Amino acid sequence: MPRPASVRTVDTMLGIPRADMARNYDFMRAHFRDAASRGSFAFPAEYMFKDVPKFGAEPTDFVELVLGLMDRHGIDVALTGYDPSQPDTERALRDHPTRFVAETYVDPNRGMDEVRRVRALVRSHDLRAVSGFGAGAVPQVPLGDKRWYPLYATCCELGLPVFTCLGIPGPRVPAAPQHVRELDDVLADFPELVLVLRHGGEPWVDELLLRMGDHPNLHYSTTAFAPRYYPPQVLAYARGHGRAQVLYGGYFPAGLSLDRIARELDELPLDAETFAAFLSTNARRILRLPDASDAPTACADESVE
Repeated sequence: MPRPASVRTVDTMLGIPRADMARNYDFMRAHFRDAASRGSFAFPAEYMFKDVPKFGAEPTDFVELVLGLMDRHGIDVALTGYDPSQPDTERALRDHPTRFVAETYVDPNRGMDEVRRVRALVRSHDLRAVSGFGAGAVPQVPLGDKRWYPLYATCCELGLPVFTCLGIPGPRVPAAPQHVRELDDVLADFPELVLVLRHGGEPWVDELLLRMGDHPNLHYSTTAFAPRYYPPQVLAYARGHGRAQVLYGGYFPAGLSLDRIARELDELPLDAETFAAFLSTNARRILRLPDASDAPTACADESVE
């Protein structure tokens, strides 16, 4: 059934574009060995996507562009990666605090300096989450590696969820750091940690769902997948006893347009209650956002295309 027009979506992975999108991946460029990753790809997993959004060098107010797209598609709030080198992201978070909330990418190789930076961002930018990419860190850091532990402990203390990638990476880098079994010690050692897994978890989706059944603080996010490719077992889990553990994340502007995502969301086999949990309620709980009924109205017209 189509999404209920009354559901005010929270997108847990929506960024502000920039003219030179390839710069977003400078942090992991040392991993690239093949010619396409080093040169011709706009982003290192481009070979997996069709109709990747493009942004030219002409002057564009990217914040207003994104707000317009959010209004068009009924997206009330976006979780956006804070990067001090990107003034548009800073402006979006400052000028539109009810529409954008901040996460920050963390690198466990930086040790306690990274812990101190997270604490500072909680104070200065009302940080709501941290994100990690174990296979993209240089050097790579498996999800169960003890280098993560100071950050995991800090996030437990501060009530911050950790969004991190699981499964075979899109970029052409070794996948071992993101094997599902890397979660075992983390889940045992940090039962309070709210962990949200991005980018599919393939080919270990069934193993992941078994762990989610045992660990209510473990969540699945649909980032980097067009809705028509969401794993069917994840949709079945969301319709059943895992309704509180599956949440929507897009992939704009990296690999998917919001127009495409919106069209395909309406084709999902989800009932109204599951849509509400998937698109809104779960993310609002995890990110400590107001309930949709209490939040300021983001759009004059809440209809969804």
